[in-house]
Amino acid sequence: MPLDTASFIARLAEAFPGPALLAGDDIPARNLHDTSFLPDVTPLAVLRPDTPEAVAEAVRHCSEAGVPMVPQGGLTGLAGGAHPIDGAVMISLERFSGIEEIDPASATMTVRAGTPLEVIQKAADEAGFFIPLDLGARGSCLIGGNIGTNAGGNRVIRYGMTREMILGLEYVLPDGTLVSGLNKMLKNNAGYDLKQLFIGSEGTLGIVTRAVLRMHPKPGCVNAALCGLGSYEDVVKLLAEARRGLGPMLSAFEVMWPDYWQVVTETVGTRSPLEGQHAYYVLLETQGLEEEIDGPRFMSWVEKVYEAGLLEDAAISQSLSDVQRFWDVRDACGEFMTRLGPHCAFDIGLPVTSMDAFADACRSRLAAAMPQALSVYYGHIGDGNLHIVALDRAAADQPMSQISAIVYDTVRDFGGTVSAEHGIGLLKKPYLPYTRSAEELALMARIKAALDPAGLLNPGKVIDAPIGDRT
Repeated sequence: MPLDTASFIARLAEAFPGPALLAGDDIPARNLHDTSFLPDVTPLAVLRPDTPEAVAEAVRHCSEAGVPMVPQGGLTGLAGGAHPIDGAVMISLERFSGIEEIDPASATMTVRAGTPLEVIQKAADEAGFFIPLDLGARGSCLIGGNIGTNAGGNRVIRYGMTREMILGLEYVLPDGTLVSGLNKMLKNNAGYDLKQLFIGSEGTLGIVTRAVLRMHPKPGCVNAALCGLGSYEDVVKLLAEARRGLGPMLSAFEVMWPDYWQVVTETVGTRSPLEGQHAYYVLLETQGLEEEIDGPRFMSWVEKVYEAGLLEDAAISQSLSDVQRFWDVRDACGEFMTRLGPHCAFDIGLPVTSMDAFADACRSRLAAAMPQALSVYYGHIGDGNLHIVALDRAAADQPMSQISAIVYDTVRDFGGTVSAEHGIGLLKKPYLPYTRSAEELALMARIKAALDPAGLLNPGKVIDAPIGDRT
């Protein structure tokens, strides 16, 4: 039976009074899209619950009416995972924000899904701890979205992905069941580790409401070097030397190709800490315990690899402000949206030794198809993650599908993955078979059907699942 929209909205208004429900002209522009450059879509309504129980109630209302739902957080996703769907209700976690507990003895923090990552980082720092998850959108992304995409960021080489810091999770299933598993224990092998199903599932299996995060000891010192290198072979050798010589202190190994460097220094206007031009730029960061010990150790290691001929030039931090200045160059990609305009952004995974050959092949293929193509390459090479930003400078409307096909075809040719940390969403869904086997895709579909048989939760994202008839 067709949905009686007016009656459904009236029921929602009764259950969610005041600012918890936005409909019609009250829906703000920010909820019409995420950061994927997909066209705006006006949803049926936006629900903004402020308790786990209210999230569960919102899901139950939609489930009983057969209305699709799309979870939304900070809307910083690049793959369309939080993009609205016509006729769907957006369930935004933005009002369910805050830190509920910091437990120093367990080194855990219990947070609400709508809490910005930067707020979590600062709270941990003030308590004498450290949250290693860090990415450019730290001020606007919400932890629920970070969990939903299994975000990576800048320090995966040392601390791993978001998954590694989640000890406990609370979530709402597609039928409105609230499941609370806010475990604080590092060791808990009691049955299936169910939270792993929901980390990285992009809101297609459940909506995360709260999480217990594992905190780490606050570093006693941070050192960094921004290096210029003459060949990619030297980049790979430097990574091996850093792993061997710096050991567990190595917390970041970021590589920037010269096309990226040119855009951030000339178009964005970021000041270069290095003199001259180089074929590759590497940002190294270490986190140690004692500056008196680990600072000279880091300096000695940089001098050693310089004398071995791996570095053409290097700027070494003398203060935390220097460390931040080096990171400003790497984080300047956050300005690409305003400085370059609409573009395609990719986060792919490749074997480290293949990355430079991939960049050459991808750049050549894009230029052959679009003579005015611009593509820049940079990323977390220490953990096998390469970012690409590409656009056709001659096109008024960017040929997104053409650019994506070229990039992902090249990824498949090099045996990589179409997503290293941003998720699949809508944009990468056609290319998921490039990375996952038919058997893996079939198993994903079986899990989706088991938890969401009506296909109402974030439908059309990650994998295709039929939406059940509205009753």
